[in-house]
Amino acid sequence: MPGLGGMNPKQMEQMMRQMGINQTPVDATRVIVEKSDGSKLVVDPAQVVMIEMRGQKSLQVSGEFNEQAAGEKDEKQDDAALVAEQAGVSREKAEAALKKADGDIAEAIMLLENGH
Repeated sequence: MPGLGGMNPKQMEQMMRQMGINQTPVDATRVIVEKSDGSKLVVDPAQVVMIEMRGQKSLQVSGEFNEQAAGEKDEKQDDAALVAEQAGVSREKAEAALKKADGDIAEAIMLLENGH
């Protein structure tokens, strides 16, 4: 990071802890921010870190940002509905299969039909 004088990440983390700043990774793969105008900011894939300082918690989100206009359908939600319908399973099982299949719809359906 610029301006840190070559400080290594472990030293930086230790210094932040001494200042009362704690960082915790959040196991998230996707973040959706619903804006007041109805549009959405979608971060996928996302890396999320929770930062706690002086009793306040905040999230730092980084990744590939895409904006969805208000009323625009979310492709991933449509994929889950399609997989659920085709495999005859719940939406939750369809989403899990899509995640396991890295978003490949056909592979997710085959996984579900083969009982995986």
